Amino acid sequence: MRRGYVDWLRGISVVIMIETHTLDAWTRLDARHNSTYDWAMIVGGFAAPGFMFLAGIAIALAAGSRLRRGRSPEEVAALARRRGLQIFGLAFLFRLQSWVISGGDPVQALLKVDILNIMGLSMLAAALLWSLGRARWDRAMWMFAATAVVAMATPLVRATPLLDPLPDPIEWYVRPIPGRGTFTLFPWAAFLLAGAGVGLWLDAARTPDAERRLNAWLAVLGAAVTAAGYATSFLPPIYPQTSFWTTSPTFFFLRLGILILSLPVAYAWNALWMGRSVMQEFGRTSLFVYWIHVELAYGVLSGPIHKSLTLGQAFTAYALFTIALFGAAKLKDQIVDWWNTGRLQPSGAL
Repeated sequence: MRRGYVDWLRGISVVIMIETHTLDAWTRLDARHNSTYDWAMIVGGFAAPGFMFLAGIAIALAAGSRLRRGRSPEEVAALARRRGLQIFGLAFLFRLQSWVISGGDPVQALLKVDILNIMGLSMLAAALLWSLGRARWDRAMWMFAATAVVAMATPLVRATPLLDPLPDPIEWYVRPIPGRGTFTLFPWAAFLLAGAGVGLWLDAARTPDAERRLNAWLAVLGAAVTAAGYATSFLPPIYPQTSFWTTSPTFFFLRLGILILSLPVAYAWNALWMGRSVMQEFGRTSLFVYWIHVELAYGVLSGPIHKSLTLGQAFTAYALFTIALFGAAKLKDQIVDWWNTGRLQPSGAL
């Protein structure tokens, strides 16, 4: 069964992602020194973790569905690995598109590490960990153990000189280099691995009552992890070199707790909402929206308004841009439906 509230939550991440990129790309520098912009960026910081977390949930739910349809565990793991490789390959196609449209150094443009690169490799890791378990709960424990290891190792990976000999394009995947990418495997892969663990729990809830009980339990767990992350942020750091906003495990678990807590919130909201859900529709087209909006926000097509709008103008542009992207997503769906329907219809007699 498809869980609409997961799509809804992905749609929320899409809207937050658009907000972050449009305000960052189009707001004047002198209009950013206020609490409104600061809070917009704090909220925007949850878009990428949300996508990674929800991608992990999707992997686990897809694996469970395939097992129930009679696929062997080996086949399920192979399909998950293939999907990870597809996303990793799409990352380079995305970078190629960016270079073709906006230009720049071709090597740096193609090798820059973006969220799709990290997502693809993280999906490969999740597929490997999934194959190590023999039962659902074993697999969940592997995911959560790997989550903790990646989060706790992040400050060490960022600081160690042992990685200095790595070729630059490989080092960019484990440590961020200005201009070469924002996303790295440490700690971003941990969000996807945690999502895969939660997804395994969700897959076990096959009845409405079981799903309701699980979401109630996730609300308690999410609140507890959030509170623990917040409380430990006031303690002295255990690492000699760490930054709360980038490498700190406490900040990671604070965000993870909020992401876990967002699931039961989405579940409750969707249980009350009976009409058409624009957010669910947005969530089902998240990759397409990501693909087209980044270049539109940062590329040459919007060059005249880069860093030139007041904050109020930027918010207005964000709202209009979001509506346009939703329209583009619906148009894409209609074209795909038309194409598939036309191909499936038998041709008339000649």
